[in-house]
Amino acid sequence: MRVGFITDAVFLKHDTGIGHPESAARLRSIASAVEPLHHKLVAVTPKPVSTADIERIHTREQISDVEACSERAGAIDSDTVCSHGSYLAARTAVGAGIAAIDGIDSDKFQRAFCAVRPPGHHATPERSMGFCLFNNIAIAARYAQERGFKKVMIIDFDVHHGNGTQQAFYADNTVFYFSSHQAFAYPGTGMEEETGVGEGKGYTRNFLMMPDSGDAEALDIYQNDLPPFVTAFKPDIILVSAGYDLHESDPLAQLNVTTEGIRSMVRSILDTADVPFVFFLEGGYDVEALGRNVRVTIEEMLGN
Repeated sequence: MRVGFITDAVFLKHDTGIGHPESAARLRSIASAVEPLHHKLVAVTPKPVSTADIERIHTREQISDVEACSERAGAIDSDTVCSHGSYLAARTAVGAGIAAIDGIDSDKFQRAFCAVRPPGHHATPERSMGFCLFNNIAIAARYAQERGFKKVMIIDFDVHHGNGTQQAFYADNTVFYFSSHQAFAYPGTGMEEETGVGEGKGYTRNFLMMPDSGDAEALDIYQNDLPPFVTAFKPDIILVSAGYDLHESDPLAQLNVTTEGIRSMVRSILDTADVPFVFFLEGGYDVEALGRNVRVTIEEMLGN
């Protein structure tokens, strides 16, 4: 199985400041952990995208706000910080998803992992929030549809609900959003009764995990609850918001999923359908554990 690994040093220039959990050290840990696998991977350097590319999901006003915040090295809210390098990093993070779809479409690889920052799944079409500037996976979903992957499934296992992704596709029956997340955690969305509206009714599904849940609860969702939705929807491609803050060591959450539990979850996701897969880095704030967890993810993507 050919797997693209998409990253760039520009992501290190998104400087969130001393003590911020979403730091450049996260990508350095991933680079170190994945280095022994590089000979098996297709390395791809993404390019920054244009405003028009980002407008597939976001308003022009929001894009301008992020650019201005980066120019002044300010903050959008108490959690979401910009430095002078943030706007370029955010545009390139979006570009990683575009590069992944292009690589799959041209048969350079069948699966891809986008090791990017800033993350994306909290960014709504009108607002950057929760460490996220632009919604990388949502923009990639729209781009994939333009390239012929008409039915897109997004699976989100970050410990925090991807409110931005859900909002982008809540009335859409061509993008299925499936999320598992810690109950009643930030940002307070993702209740089980949130299943979509209009034509999108039934195309959003949320599964809550109570604090202190671990491997058994996570695997029940991904081995038993997820597969019937994939089978019924019949996606042309599956995109995954891979947030590793569900790990037992994470300082920002209260779940107890182990590294081997994450490996089994990823294997279960990959087993649901014979379609291309693209994983996007979201959360994960124990830096050492993050590297290990991304490595086991890529090992499973390779078919090891």
